[in-house]
Amino acid sequence: MHLPRLERRPELDALRGIFLAWMILVHLPTRISNFADQPFGFVSAAEGFVFLSALLVGRIYSREHSLDQSGVRRHLWRRSLKIYAYHVALLTFAFTVLAAYAVHVHRAALTNLLDFYLAHPVTAIVGSLFLLYCPPLLDILPMYVTFLFLSPLLFSAARRFGWKAVMAASLLLWLGAQYGLKDVFHNLVDQVTHLHIPLQETGAFNLFAWQAVWVTGLWTGTASAHGDVPLNKVPRWAITLSGALCLFFAGVRFGWFGPHLDWPAMGLLVDKWQLGPLRVVNLVAFTIFFYWLRKWVVLLIHREPFLTMGKASLQVFCAHLFFVFAGLALLYGDMEELRWPTAILLTAATFVALFFVAAREVRRKRREKEARKPPAPGVPTTQSPLAPPTKTVA
Repeated sequence: MHLPRLERRPELDALRGIFLAWMILVHLPTRISNFADQPFGFVSAAEGFVFLSALLVGRIYSREHSLDQSGVRRHLWRRSLKIYAYHVALLTFAFTVLAAYAVHVHRAALTNLLDFYLAHPVTAIVGSLFLLYCPPLLDILPMYVTFLFLSPLLFSAARRFGWKAVMAASLLLWLGAQYGLKDVFHNLVDQVTHLHIPLQETGAFNLFAWQAVWVTGLWTGTASAHGDVPLNKVPRWAITLSGALCLFFAGVRFGWFGPHLDWPAMGLLVDKWQLGPLRVVNLVAFTIFFYWLRKWVVLLIHREPFLTMGKASLQVFCAHLFFVFAGLALLYGDMEELRWPTAILLTAATFVALFFVAAREVRRKRREKEARKPPAPGVPTTQSPLAPPTKTVA
């Protein structure tokens, strides 16, 4: 059976680039971070990036999985191993150059990131290699590695039991996350490994909650690959309600309704790290309303540098951390953010450099793709006819 090739959707690359740019503005220690942090209510770039990444995995690999389960499994596991290697490289830099600089110049902003490593280096190194110790800013890739590694198993479960059963199991895990499932799992791992890594050092993201974002993205991508986009079935009244909910949550986020109905009053209900229930409502409403506006959104985002950045998202994400670390290294005393001349220069330098990184990666992928193309009739080739074809990962 031959499956027709899915048409590449440049707007998805652009959207991924938007989420990256949004995330970068939040991470850089500038005043812009305060405005970029959840400007649309209780929705952040992290949820959007995780959901879109899962959607692309579902869209690209779900159909292939029905024909070649072992091939898709090998491919996704190799991809997760590649991302793991990037994560280890970042850890190596953080545990050597960054830690030495932080201790030497006494930069609190950096030492606070690595305080557990500085106090327990051996435990931190071992724990980080097993994705158990995840310092701040270095806890997104471990989550991505875990979810990508488990994706072939989710495809198999969906094929055997149906996506309704997979989504129901995901919902149960999310409910468990709201009632301390991460704490139970952490205590179990602590007893087995004897590493004694504090819970707060295992990463801010509660994976038992965030798996719901990934599973929903996989399901949406799988459905779209078969021409059945779930968001197309949303009735008009639900779109209107979603717009009203987005406006309400934005008001709560910015304190429009007074101190009894603001962000602190909501507490865990809108918590980012364990995806509180009202935050999930906000995310669903935002996704529905955002999809309804997609024609106008595409006109805004379908341009550079977002297209190029989205095509090299892994490299851009890893590279942006070096600029974030540089910004933190410039903080001294009780400074919490860079002052405007330095902040503007750092932000501009970051995006120029990241676009260069992305463009270089896109050119490399294009050259590899051209090299794999079969020669024109009558043109000799030196490639062995037995050489297996390789795939380009979106």
